[in-house]
Formats: sequence, structure tokens, C-alpha cells
Amino acid sequence: MSAPTGPRFRKILIANRGEIACRVMRACRELGIATVAVYSDADRAAVHVRMADEAVALGPAPARESYLVVEKLVAAARATGADAVHPGYGFLSENADFAEAVTRAGVVFIGPPPAAIRSMGGKTSARALMQAAGVPVVPGDNGAGGQGFATVEEAKAAAARIGYPVLLKAAAGGGGRGMRLVDSEANLEAALASARREAKAAFSDDAVYLEKAIVRPRHIEIQIFGDTHGHVVHLHERDCSIQRRNQKVVEEAPSPAVDDELRARMGDVAVRAARSVGYVGAGTVEMLFDSASRGFYFLEMNTRLQVEHPVTELITGVDLVRWQIAVAQGAPLPLSQDQIPRRGAAVECRIYAEDPVKFLPSPGTITSLRVPSGPGIRDDSGVTTGSVISVYYDPMISKLAAFAATREEAIDRMRRALGEYHVGGIRTNLAFHRRVMRHPAFAAGTYDTGFIDRYRADLTPPIPDDETATWAAVGAALEARGRGVSGRGREIALDTSNVTPSAWRRG
Repeated sequence: MSAPTGPRFRKILIANRGEIACRVMRACRELGIATVAVYSDADRAAVHVRMADEAVALGPAPARESYLVVEKLVAAARATGADAVHPGYGFLSENADFAEAVTRAGVVFIGPPPAAIRSMGGKTSARALMQAAGVPVVPGDNGAGGQGFATVEEAKAAAARIGYPVLLKAAAGGGGRGMRLVDSEANLEAALASARREAKAAFSDDAVYLEKAIVRPRHIEIQIFGDTHGHVVHLHERDCSIQRRNQKVVEEAPSPAVDDELRARMGDVAVRAARSVGYVGAGTVEMLFDSASRGFYFLEMNTRLQVEHPVTELITGVDLVRWQIAVAQGAPLPLSQDQIPRRGAAVECRIYAEDPVKFLPSPGTITSLRVPSGPGIRDDSGVTTGSVISVYYDPMISKLAAFAATREEAIDRMRRALGEYHVGGIRTNLAFHRRVMRHPAFAAGTYDTGFIDRYRADLTPPIPDDETATWAAVGAALEARGRGVSGRGREIALDTSNVTPSAWRRG
């Protein structure tokens, strides 16, 4: 890693929680940088709090009263003397106002410039920018003035021009919220009203635009990285096509659908997209890939680190969080494009506390936990035995990744690791992942974004009978006996009684 050209960070505040906070703290510890955790009332005993050198209380459990309050986070950075703030992902990670507030406080924001966040934050404005930069986009209509549709008639006219099926999408956010697939004009009005309501609730903005729906697409994203010296590179692609309700649950790198020629073209387009907005730091250019035509189209850009970054780290040998910290300190990228390696294959399963059939959150206390290990296995987690999966936040337990020389071997390792994984006290999607890893379509690499809906019957685990469930509960209780946890670090009380939530946008 090239030496930083700016002042070296002594202390970094992580404006997030759970496994991503722990991930950043581990990188900081390797670099000899002190860390500050922030926490809500619900997270007082969380792993990320005990792992940090210092911890600052933010207030009530709801995120809008704690993790999403810009003033509280900035006050925490000032109170602890933090040199920089790492936003993680989710929460305020793609909020330009937060980035500006951190900078105004004399603290470095470890992320892209606010202008780049704003440019790519709005889906309609991002589409227009990408079209101007010569980046292929899915045929669509952004509505009057690029701000979504003012009337149902406008939306109907746009859909008729483009041709059904079409996708309605929220202009201000992602994660599948405000997204509706519409197959005919008869269903458009109801779908538009529903998409607007969901977009308003999730992003405080009900603007919705429209895109042509590509039949059986793959969701492929390119990891990009830029520095303050004008260098931008890509670190190859990830295939994130296995999704439920438009949210990713399994990712792999490289994509089994992408060859070297296509990889180079997609990477060049992603770098062009990043350069067009003066991008700095880690980001992801997401694309829809049409397997039939071999065409690809810009979908959106995430101006942050992604949940699935471990698979990229495994196939490149690059620590993306260390790169983030170094670039924020002014260092140039340590590798040029032709120096970035690509080796082997990696698969990631997102382990959630959720019903494996309905994919609904399953909050509660983890009474026992056995995490897989061994060759090629990585588990990024923010929980332990006794941890509470709260109703207030995303129910992720960990990101389990497997790496090997070939895709087939990586899948074999993931199957083995999933067999070793045990979580007691709550329901999880482990059984679902075990079935995905053994499904012929996944093994063949021929899946697309409709994989879960198409094979739902194959992927749904049977409901255990009463006797099986009873013995499972007994075994979990026995394993939980005698286990305990310990912590470290000091806590700092922060007076934020007069602080109110700021406007925010979830990416």
C-alpha cells in the first residue's frame, strides 16, 4: 500500500452497527488505529460496542432516533476526537448531507465526495448522467423533468411507448423498495399507487420512474475504486442474481456468465461511469445482464462499500476497507488496472434471522452458536451467543463466504460450512442456503433473478414434526449452557437531548 500523503488517522468512528462495524474495526486494529463505536439503547451489549476502544450512546432503539441522526453522530466524533468517520453501508452511508456535516466538523468522511453521492443518489438523475457519459442504460422514462410521473396518464403513455412488461422503480432509493413489475396497462394504476406509497415511506420521496423489464436478467455488479489523484480501477464483477423481493441473498465472484472479453467491456464501462462523477473511494456499478443478447445495462451506482465485498476481496487478495482508509488519507491506489489479480472463485451466503419459507424476520436471542471454519471459509459477523436480533434493524447474522481454486470447489466448501453452521434460539435461512447450494440450476450457473420464485418448491425446507423440533430445542439448550462473553473499551455519555433527526435517504 502506498504511503498516505495526508495526516495519518489516529482514531476512526464507525457510524454503523453489527457486522460491518466489526469488519471496519478489524481493519483499523491491524493498522493500529483506535476505534469508536456508536450504539442505540437496543445495542448497548452488542458485539461491535464491546469490540471498540470507545463507545458512544446515541439514544432510543429506533434508527430514526439514533443511527440516522446526523447531529448525534457528528457530536460523537467531536467528543471522542475522531479524525475520520466510516459510514459502513445502509443508514447514512449514501447521505450527502451527512458527508458534508462530517467535513464541516473538521473530520474526514471515508467515502466519496458529497457531489458524487448526490449525482448517483437519485436514480433518474443517475440515468441521465450515465446516458450523457455513453454508458448503456435500460430503455425507460424518467417522467416530466426527470422527476417521476405526475399523473397515471403520463405513466401509461410512457409504458405504451416502451412496451410491456415494465418496472416501476423509486427514484430516491433501492433495496427493492418502491419497485413493481407490471405486465399490462390494466395493472399499471394500482402498481403505481403502491410503488409511490412504499417509496414515500422508505425514502420520504414518492417519485417513481419506469424501465423496460428485461426477461430473466442476471444482476451483475462491478466493484470500482477511485483515489484523489485521478486514478480509477475496477476489481472485476460479482453475480448477485439470487434475490428475494429484489434483495440479494447469495453472491459469487467471478460470475459464471461472464467471459474475459465481456468482463473487460463491463469493467471499462464501470470505470467510465465513476470518472464521469469524479468518484473517490469504494463504489459499485450495478448492471442488468441479458443472457440472450449478451447485452448489459446500467442499473444504479452504490456510493459505498457493499455487503458482498468479501467475495471480491477473496478473488483479488485486496482488503477494500484498508484501501478506503488509505485513500481517505490521501494515498494513491496501490495497484493499476493490469496489476489487479483475479484468482479462484468465491461464494457468499447472507445468513439471516428469518423464516426460511416466508422470508420474514425472526427476532430473538441467540441461545447457542457454532460458526464454521477451516480452509477457505470466512464468516463476517457481529453476533455471538447471547446476542439479540432486534426488531429495529436488519436481521443479518453474518456473511458466510467460501473460497477455492474453482467454482465447483468453492460450492463444495460452502456446502460443508453450511452443514457446520448452527444458530439456536431463533429461526434462520440456513436450510434455504443449503438447498440453494445443492440445486442443479445453481450448480450449473444458469440461474437469473427469478431463481427463487421459479424454484420455490425446491428451496422450501420441510416443516419439522413436533418430536424433531423438541429434540432440536433440547440440543440447543444444552449447547448454550456455560457459555459467556466479555467486552473491552470505555463508554462515553453524550448529551444529545436537544438533537432532532435529520433528513436521510437509505441507499
